[in-house]
Amino acid sequence: MRSLASGELLVNARASAISRGTEALVFRGEVPQSEWQRMRCPFQEGVFPAPVKYGYAVAGIVEDGPAEFCRRRVFCLHPHQDRFIVPQDAVVSIPDDVPDRRATLAANMETAINGLWDAVPGAGDRIAVVGAGVVGALVAGLATRLPGAEVELIDIDPSRAALAVALGCRFAAPQQARGEADVVIHASGAPDGLATSLAIAGFEATVIEMSWYGTRVVPLALGEAFHSRRLCLRSSQVGTIPAGRRGRWSRRRRLVLALSLLRDPVFDLLLSGETDFSALPQLMPLLAASAAGVLCHTVRYH
Repeated sequence: MRSLASGELLVNARASAISRGTEALVFRGEVPQSEWQRMRCPFQEGVFPAPVKYGYAVAGIVEDGPAEFCRRRVFCLHPHQDRFIVPQDAVVSIPDDVPDRRATLAANMETAINGLWDAVPGAGDRIAVVGAGVVGALVAGLATRLPGAEVELIDIDPSRAALAVALGCRFAAPQQARGEADVVIHASGAPDGLATSLAIAGFEATVIEMSWYGTRVVPLALGEAFHSRRLCLRSSQVGTIPAGRRGRWSRRRRLVLALSLLRDPVFDLLLSGETDFSALPQLMPLLAASAAGVLCHTVRYH
């Protein structure tokens, strides 16, 4: 490995998280050519469709660099890698009371924060979150902290009911989901989930679409009562801070907030598996083929 330049750090990875939805699309070569530039992650090597070094959720410890950084635990938006060199402004300190594995959820927590900013829920709102994956669960967990909010987490997997209860919200299968929601946030990654979101939204409610489908075409029924109920369908994407906050919030400030919110140990429930870095080539085809039972799978480094 090369020598450090001024202002650079050598980081020794301790854990990284696989963002299964996005990384599975990248692995399968399903990033549309129109998005090749926008979908580049920080410090990516290679170009789409392949081969690329991808990933954006590493917790590590600074091995070398300026004295004030050495031995500090840090989070970095960097591909899966055991040791790497980055500018010192590319890392954010991990709070002492946030373990390494939980800290790898920071990138997904940023996405959840952005989704709530886009949704603009209020006190006492009926908030439906469709999709109890990592992002959906984080959104639901944050939404329950709004005063008087009634949050329902909706998923086709009944085993996610225990997770919903731990997060402080109701659970429902799509067929039993409560209607007339004030705000609906869709994060299932499945077209059927988006259809459910539109069906349970109340009059003039907003549906926030947080799922990204890559090259897939998503059929959507915008007939029936979509217009008469005056529904608003809005996208949310973590790459841009919403306009109402853009003048005051930087991405770094948002990431610091995300790490701070991960002090809550309830989010350990989202960590569903762990694999050695050396086994990552064998693991990715399995995760890309099926998400059954998987929440946040982390990579372990020695």
